[in-house]
Amino acid sequence: MKLTSPPFFKKKKQKKSQESPSDSNSEQKVTMFENLDESMTFIKQAFSNTDDLIVKKIQNRDTNGFLVYLDTMTDSEKIQKNILKPLMEASNDHLTNVLFSTFKSLNFLNKAHIELLNGSCLFFLEGEQQFYSLNVALSKDRSVEEPSNEQVISGSHEGFVETHITNLHLVRKALKTPALKLEHVTVGDQIPSKLTLVYREDLANKEIIEEFKKRVENTSIDHIPSFGFLQELIEDSTWSPFPQILYTERVDRVVGHINEGRVSVLIEGSPSCLIIPVTFFAFFQSPDDYNSRWMIGSFVRTLRLLSIAIAVNLPAVYIAIIGFHFEVLPDELVLPVISSIRNIPFPPLIEALIMELTIELIREAGVRLPSRIGQTIGIVGGLVIGDAVVRAGLISNTMIVVVAITAVAAYSIPTTPMSDAVRFLRFPLMLLSSTFGFVGIVIGTIFILAHLCRLESFGTPYFAPWAPFQLQDIKDTFIRLPVWKFNTRPLETKAQSLGKQSSAREWKTNERRHK
Repeated sequence: MKLTSPPFFKKKKQKKSQESPSDSNSEQKVTMFENLDESMTFIKQAFSNTDDLIVKKIQNRDTNGFLVYLDTMTDSEKIQKNILKPLMEASNDHLTNVLFSTFKSLNFLNKAHIELLNGSCLFFLEGEQQFYSLNVALSKDRSVEEPSNEQVISGSHEGFVETHITNLHLVRKALKTPALKLEHVTVGDQIPSKLTLVYREDLANKEIIEEFKKRVENTSIDHIPSFGFLQELIEDSTWSPFPQILYTERVDRVVGHINEGRVSVLIEGSPSCLIIPVTFFAFFQSPDDYNSRWMIGSFVRTLRLLSIAIAVNLPAVYIAIIGFHFEVLPDELVLPVISSIRNIPFPPLIEALIMELTIELIREAGVRLPSRIGQTIGIVGGLVIGDAVVRAGLISNTMIVVVAITAVAAYSIPTTPMSDAVRFLRFPLMLLSSTFGFVGIVIGTIFILAHLCRLESFGTPYFAPWAPFQLQDIKDTFIRLPVWKFNTRPLETKAQSLGKQSSAREWKTNERRHK
């Protein structure tokens, strides 16, 4: 067998019944050309004659053909071992057997573009109206490790990576049941991306799955580069600051939600997973809550929910007290607060905005810089700026304390999207409190609660189990009761089977009976 570079092919006019290469992603199917050289020209034009498209002519006795692959997407060692070596060793009589046993046969040139972009090597044989494909993709996978933004003290430390098949393997390995179903969906008009729905066939609500498919099918976009695009296209209300789809990179978190009847969506090329439907309280749950004593887990979760009230309202309360309601301060605090704000040239609102925006700038700089420098910027920047503005008489000591407590409370929320929403909401409340005092805070809080009550996530009430009120689901909201109390799955998941366990501590019941 001899490998030679192919001759230069002149561009020829295609038949009217066939597509141009630019329309290769359309629904109309393009059949093989009668002349193999024209098929090669078609593929070259479809890829704009890119330099990484390799076309090699193969001659083996009476058999001629072309080997086509993208050099940037394939592994040269796999090509040599799995393709060239078997073809060179095969005789003309056994060449067809080698192709059918190793390669996948395809009939339409439209499929050639998809196969090449997925890392396959194509083999075109002269005189045949089909071609053969074998996946020899270059594998550069990142090792499985714990997500840096969702670290836990105890429990699993596995997180998703950018390789789609690896993520599906991690879920399947952690949830070993034949009821686990994987369903692939494609989205993207020009550059298709593969989504995979992962759910338990015996638990997941079919209406939610169909609703997700309907929203995806009615989405028209050229490309979905990340989960953020998909999330905004399919969520119920894009004008809400609250996330309505839970985003996570932790495998154990995904498995826990699947076992409750929810549906997870994994995106090709993204180390992330979207979970639907979810409620407001799902964003405050952490795997550590279930790996520690239930009283400790309940205490920590209560602190997280309390941190919302602190992060949203504390700066607004400070502004309202200084501007309108100074009389609510205890007598012991009046003199210290007055002495702190006496020589400050700014009103409370401007003072609070300066410090809050400074904290946000320090946070953004810490995120964008390398990890070692970012930590230094965060610590040094906070200490130096805080001390300098107080010494300069621009900001009061009391405001520094308020801003510090607010920042700590906002960052105690375990999910970043909800933490961002909480940090954003404090600015409208600050404006309301500077205008109407405590009345403005009450109006803003009522508006936020009303918005939470009317919000939905794929038809599920977002503020459940409080609105509508469901007593049996309170056991896993702001507190976490013992695991043996979780006899039923949450009602908001609309699972096919709500029963979760009959009697988790049957041994204790039997022990009492014997006594």
